[in-house]
Amino acid sequence: MERKINRRENECESKHSNSEGSEQDKDYKTSLITLNVGGYLYITQKQTLTKYPDSFLEGIINGKIMCPCDADGHYFIDRDGLLFRHILNFLRNGELLLPEGFRENQLLAQEAEFFQLKVLSDAVKSRWEKEQLASRETTFLEITDSHDRSQGLRIFCNAPDFIAKIKSRIVLVSKSRLDGFPEEFSVSSNIIQFKYFIKSENGTRLVLKEDNTFVCTLETLKFEAIMMALKCGFRLLTSLDCSKGSIVHSDALHFIK
Repeated sequence: MERKINRRENECESKHSNSEGSEQDKDYKTSLITLNVGGYLYITQKQTLTKYPDSFLEGIINGKIMCPCDADGHYFIDRDGLLFRHILNFLRNGELLLPEGFRENQLLAQEAEFFQLKVLSDAVKSRWEKEQLASRETTFLEITDSHDRSQGLRIFCNAPDFIAKIKSRIVLVSKSRLDGFPEEFSVSSNIIQFKYFIKSENGTRLVLKEDNTFVCTLETLKFEAIMMALKCGFRLLTSLDCSKGSIVHSDALHFIK
């Protein structure tokens, strides 16, 4: 008799716990929202979309704003589906985090205004203004002898991206011709220093190792920098040192768009 009673009690407890679990699952599922933004489906939590009161998304979720549904019953928003990932990440993180090289600031600012997220809109505009200011500032790259800074080449340009492109080209050539970077070769934000340069009949060589292994001649590097600049739409403003005659004999190159 006692066993039967215990069995019934266990069955009741089991049913009760199962019903509680099913209710929790139900609540969890109803907290998940699927959005169709320009043909891209995004699944997120209700609390994420309602994080900012009076925003467009909060209005939809709380029934303040009427929103059409697609064939599957998902909220449909006729906006840029790819850019919406940045909107959603902002709602999740509370800050603007964009991938390196992001160039769609103007479009993202428009999306932020549509979704009525003023904090995000201000953050995007601030980022955009900083990039515009940086692009107008002249930057430079100095390729120099670590023992004698008068030896080498200086490249000036009003586009930081172009300077980074030349620097990466030098690093790429060095990696392809040498087994890794030797200690004699150091790179900083604006300066590449070699162990030393050597002068010969063939021109100045950029030496990386004491066994005279070199990347290329300095004259070759100057020609390549000029060709890269012309292909990118820059013009050679001045060699900054015309006393030596030919461009290949100058110590500095200045490019501008």
